[in-house]
Amino acid sequence: MSTPVESETSEPSAGRLRLIDEIGEFWSQFFVQAFSPYRPELHYMRGPGPAWRAKHGRHAAQPDRGV
Repeated sequence: MSTPVESETSEPSAGRLRLIDEIGEFWSQFFVQAFSPYRPELHYMRGPGPAWRAKHGRHAAQPDRGV
């Protein structure tokens, strides 16, 4: 009767552990990105800024409001 060689028995276990680690890392990154409290759209300016207004004039950015 032959005895199993160390590399033959440890390969599937190492592969499973690597897969489990990769799955765990995926879900960890997913939750960090999906539920991150940082929302950059709340912190950045929207619309033209002071430099744009200085170049184009103050009223250029305002839409026409038809009467």
